[in-house]
Amino acid sequence: MTKHVYECDLQKKKDLTAILEKDPYAEDSFAKSGYKTKEGAIIGEDKAKLYVFISADDAFLKKAEEKLKGIAARAKEEVEKRVIALIEKEEESATSGFGDIFG
Repeated sequence: MTKHVYECDLQKKKDLTAILEKDPYAEDSFAKSGYKTKEGAIIGEDKAKLYVFISADDAFLKKAEEKLKGIAARAKEEVEKRVIALIEKEEESATSGFGDIFG
């Protein structure tokens, strides 16, 4: 799986959400592929941006980029690395927490 981060102006959040939530049962939907959104202010990035993390195969990411065109663009490499690291750390903590609960 390839991991990408896209950024969008907070003012376009409604448009972005409409794209991400459209047709959730379609084979090539964002819902089936999985994504996470993070507001820049919450994660220590640009406060005027919303970040979208997508982990998927290259074919889906190519389609995703087309769907997001005009709304969100790929984040700069250094921002992308920080956001991916943050999300991976959150996922790791969540997995660890479940282990503590059910351990």
